Amino acid sequence: MPHSGSLRARADAAAVEQFAADVRYYLSLAPRQLPSRYFYDDLGSALFETICRLPWYTITRAETRLLAAHGADILSAVRSIVELGPGSGDKLRTMLEAAAIRREPIDAHLVDVSPAALASAAQAIGTLPHVHVVTHQATYDAGLREAASAVSGRTLVAFLGSNIGNFDAPGAAAFLQNVRACLGEGDALLLGVDLVKPEERMLLAYDDPLGVTAAFNKNLLLRINHELDAGIDLDGFSHRAVWNEAQSRVEMHLVARSEQSIHIPRAQLDVRLHAGESIWTESSYKYVPAKVESLLQSCGFRSTAQWIDGEDGFALTMAEAF
Repeated sequence: MPHSGSLRARADAAAVEQFAADVRYYLSLAPRQLPSRYFYDDLGSALFETICRLPWYTITRAETRLLAAHGADILSAVRSIVELGPGSGDKLRTMLEAAAIRREPIDAHLVDVSPAALASAAQAIGTLPHVHVVTHQATYDAGLREAASAVSGRTLVAFLGSNIGNFDAPGAAAFLQNVRACLGEGDALLLGVDLVKPEERMLLAYDDPLGVTAAFNKNLLLRINHELDAGIDLDGFSHRAVWNEAQSRVEMHLVARSEQSIHIPRAQLDVRLHAGESIWTESSYKYVPAKVESLLQSCGFRSTAQWIDGEDGFALTMAEAF
């Protein structure tokens, strides 16, 4: 039987090879891109938790208010919950604490690619009574399939933090259809979505005055340096956030300050960027409430409740699989 250490080493090596393949592919596109899923190594996860505490990033606070107010209703008939991308675990803990009056046990399955995020989330909710925590270090799709095969009773999948906003329209639909395929009729989905707001407010959330979001964005380059043996000059790039009204999304870019020649040995790639040329690293799509409900309907979910935080423009939608 293989030693667990050797299995972990092979898994880590495979992850690096996939990272290299994705960097080679996406940096060769026009426009050049990098997948936003690679933001979340240990440092990236820590930086994102800091972003969530910034005064200009209101998503987490708005969502937390809604979870605290409606957690008891959300979990009233749930036996198992699967959270995709639990972060620090604070939001799930808020919801579970709001439903603390219940005495029935609940299984909480946490799915994330980051072991640090999983450890933090498991610690945050592991001390709550009647909660049994199971972690799945995997992509959303793989982790959900794994969790779905182990759950019992009515199951709720929570996809919070407006993470659905990282998908374009076809991608969001495909993702939600995959979630539906893992659930039975009567199971539920809880979806957190950031709403369209004045442009200035949206851009401040993605280009804060303290530069934390810029560091989060540049960490992608740092990962390429450390894991793929590159020598990218981080000071040679600046962070930029723009509102694309036609597509209803905030975009994040890394913009070359001057001509850059990048050699990435483990990706077998050489890239030359001109001054002002950008690498597109993230899209965050913003919604209106009716669009959320119609998207869910098209993917096999019937909206049963929608709570809106009017102060910070955020929607929490509960939907049942049909």
